[in-house]
Amino acid sequence: MPIIHGVNASPFVRKTRVFLIEKGIDYELEPVMPGAVSDAFRKISPLGKIPVYEDGDLTLPDSSAICAYLERLHPDPPLLPSNARALGMALWYEEYADTRLVDVTTPVFFQRFVQVKIYKQSCNEEVVQNAINELAPPAFDYLESQLSDSGWIVGDAFSLADIAIASPFVNLQHAGEGIDAKRWPRLSAYIARILARPSYAVLVEEERAAFASF
Repeated sequence: MPIIHGVNASPFVRKTRVFLIEKGIDYELEPVMPGAVSDAFRKISPLGKIPVYEDGDLTLPDSSAICAYLERLHPDPPLLPSNARALGMALWYEEYADTRLVDVTTPVFFQRFVQVKIYKQSCNEEVVQNAINELAPPAFDYLESQLSDSGWIVGDAFSLADIAIASPFVNLQHAGEGIDAKRWPRLSAYIARILARPSYAVLVEEERAAFASF
């Protein structure tokens, strides 16, 4: 059975796990904390990042590479468009989520949860407010402008792009923040719809239960 090395709090691990659930692929989760990896782990993840997909002698140490590989290996149900233009846009939105949205949400989650609950230190609320008031608005404005009446970010079908975009917002929720529905109504409804999918709902509930112990 394939193994996913990583932990729930990572938006990249979460993205990969949702992708696996949507595909109906069984796997095992092997907990690995980012930033505290062993020399042995670096042999399968040269950048020291999570997740890593391991299946036999194959290891893939990147969430985007994992999802692209699994899409080719398990094409049904499709989670990447077959049309070239739509595929290009889906990959772009995935990259936007993995970079810009993670850059926006990570400081909030780190300060409000990791710093307080794990490191037992005080939250730097200035860092949090900078992310919320300075970093988030242009990032959210862009997504608001890209969403169409179809309900999905690319075409009229749920895809990896939607999975990737929603994942960082889970970290934002864990930190006690959300999306201003008056300012970003399309984005707010869109994220709520994705997180209501069974593949996401089961993981979010799992995370909440785990975080409650801290």
